[in-house]
Amino acid sequence: MFGFGGGDIVYADTDDVDRLRAIYAMQDSVVEYSKLKAEVPIIGTWDDHDFGLNDGGADFSIKKESQQVFLDFMGVPTDSERRMREGVYASHEYKTPKGKIKVIVLDTRYFRSDLVKDEDPNRRYQANFDKNATVLGDAQWEWLQKELTGSDADFNLIMSSIQFLSAEHGFETWGNFPTEVEKLEQMIAESKANGVIILSGDRHISEFSKTEVEGLNYPLIDFTSSGLTHSYSSFEGEPNQFRVGEVVSDKSYGIIDFNFEDKEVVFKMMGDNGTVLQELKQTY
Repeated sequence: MFGFGGGDIVYADTDDVDRLRAIYAMQDSVVEYSKLKAEVPIIGTWDDHDFGLNDGGADFSIKKESQQVFLDFMGVPTDSERRMREGVYASHEYKTPKGKIKVIVLDTRYFRSDLVKDEDPNRRYQANFDKNATVLGDAQWEWLQKELTGSDADFNLIMSSIQFLSAEHGFETWGNFPTEVEKLEQMIAESKANGVIILSGDRHISEFSKTEVEGLNYPLIDFTSSGLTHSYSSFEGEPNQFRVGEVVSDKSYGIIDFNFEDKEVVFKMMGDNGTVLQELKQTY
């Protein structure tokens, strides 16, 4: 079983590293969060407000300082190689008597190229077709290819702070960089990695998205779960050609159950008191 949720901690001024550190300390002081940390391993990546700038990307002036504050919060040792390189991406493996799961955590902030504003007042951004525009940056792309190609895990989870498949809403999404979407889909297919699944957040809603990818013998699923502490309560609908089921705009978190013997995965959106708000099953 694997659980996840999303949602930014709170906004931090771009020029105030101390305030950012104080906000993380505030999160650490939450009793329920402390209990969770004591019982289960917690891994993750940052989104824009954790990064320190709303919709921020590569041009953020204090991203290097912010990275160290984030790694402090996540308990990354001071001598870790993650302290020496740019970006907070990392991979983690979890072995069980029945199989192995690999979690590949991406950084979709540190290297991301500029977003292109949309003149449509109902949309924030439009697609950036610049051939040099990137979400991950060269070094992280190279690292990701090695992580996927060299993986012997039964299931490979790719964590992205922004949605990968849903691309019609006009907010932040991989779809703002179409060539990067194609690149990742091709990389997943060519890697031959088992059971690749994408987990995403940012939107303060939960939804399942699914598509067929050429060369991949199972559908690619993007499970968005990002209403753990804040939900998009005024959500009235938006297009998503890849959506399966309905959008959940109440507070929720994600649970994924793995059946290694049958190669089946059950994705669940969870509400209060263990209520299953929606689920999706997929065989790999």
